[in-house]
Amino acid sequence: MQTFTKTILFTAPDGRAQFREEAIPLNQGTPQSMLSELFASGGYQLRTSPVGFRSSFHCTTTPQWCFILGGLMEIGLQGGASRIFSPGQHFYSADLLPQGQEFDPVVHGHWSRQVGTEPLLTLFVRG
Repeated sequence: MQTFTKTILFTAPDGRAQFREEAIPLNQGTPQSMLSELFASGGYQLRTSPVGFRSSFHCTTTPQWCFILGGLMEIGLQGGASRIFSPGQHFYSADLLPQGQEFDPVVHGHWSRQVGTEPLLTLFVRG
């Protein structure tokens, strides 16, 4: 069976953001056009970020897909790990602030930044 790899940015039990991967079965449709199940969505937004953009640490407020349409996007985690996403790549951002906790920028969330000489263009689709 064919699958689609969903990269997920999530909050681990210790409150820190991490990445994991999950396989989504492509088991519907026809052999020439295999599909996943139909997922609901809650709207979308396009965003452009200029050369030099970098956010501070923050948590995702609403789980959403992030698709890179142009430029390069780096996501950094607590502890120094980071990943760079290029056009055509994606991740599902679900690193929510743990319920009942106050945001602590040395524990929670992730930062993002534009990388290289081309502005960043992203598409966010609410999950």
